Amino acid sequence: MLTAVIICIVGSVLWQVNHRVMSTPDTKIPLVRTATVNAAGMSSTYTYSGEVRGRYESQLPFQVGGKIVKRNVELGSAVQTDEILMQLDPQDFRQTANSNSAQLAATQAQLTLAESNLSRYRQLYAQAAVSRAQLDQYQNAYDVALAAVRQATAQYEQGANKLEYTRLYADQPGVIAAINAEIGQVVSAGQTVLTIVRDGQREIEISVPENRLEELRQASQCKVAFWALPNVIVTGSIREIAPMASPTTRTYKVRISLVNPPPEVKLGMTAAVTVAAAGQQATAITIPRSALYQTGDVPGVWVVKNNIVSLRPVTVGVGSNDTIPVLAGLQSGETIVTTGVHKLRERQQIRLANGDRQ
Repeated sequence: MLTAVIICIVGSVLWQVNHRVMSTPDTKIPLVRTATVNAAGMSSTYTYSGEVRGRYESQLPFQVGGKIVKRNVELGSAVQTDEILMQLDPQDFRQTANSNSAQLAATQAQLTLAESNLSRYRQLYAQAAVSRAQLDQYQNAYDVALAAVRQATAQYEQGANKLEYTRLYADQPGVIAAINAEIGQVVSAGQTVLTIVRDGQREIEISVPENRLEELRQASQCKVAFWALPNVIVTGSIREIAPMASPTTRTYKVRISLVNPPPEVKLGMTAAVTVAAAGQQATAITIPRSALYQTGDVPGVWVVKNNIVSLRPVTVGVGSNDTIPVLAGLQSGETIVTTGVHKLRERQQIRLANGDRQ
């Protein structure tokens, strides 16, 4: 009797378990979202941020060192040729010039005396009143005095030049783009204190990574937009590519010449340069980033066929935050899994979300 009861209980439990499994077969099959991919033309374009610069820029230093006592320009000031921009304290240079002037006057007096003595002894020698040796002595004294005058003259001119170098002049008309020293600062000879941008052509300076240089050299067109001028788009041409990378950023400086820029384009404006490389029109498939499944270094996607998934390696390009182009590995019209890719395994059966289809 007890055995019969146990058999009945076990049979009942087994029936319930089997009925529960048979009644909900889909609970173990994962539910995913899918999408059908389509190929489209894709143009390789890249956008670089840059700054409006002048084509010709001069970094102006003093030719002598000293303390700055006057600054006649401000940032953005328009200047003309030979306009005084800055001035150093000239006191020491003026004293040197005065000392050299006094030295020159003394040597000129010595030369006058030597010339007078030489003239007198030439007359005495002609009258046979003095010997040739005495005439040669006064001739030598005259030559020494003449050389001393030449030396003093050179020192005087050098001192006068240094006094003039205490004033920094504009070597060309333009705009002050940078001020690197202020009144009261002691600067050395050759130290840049001002940067002046010559009037005329405007350019855009951008920084380009080394893997984009070849595409940039083959660029078919270049469009420049300005953050402060939303309705202005200017055509540009690549004028110069730096031969060496910056040691800090490891990027290459590139200069873009502007073709007929409007007068509203000012120095220092922020610009966006869009470059389209020649011969880069290609057919590509764009998929959501959530569809990628990374296995090691190889990206892949889950391709759906007859509700069965299989992982396929793909080659991807550079995309945006939400999408990425697939350059190889997919065909137009195929269906891929777009969400839940990390829960799948090879040859696994799936269920499609409502509205999705293969």
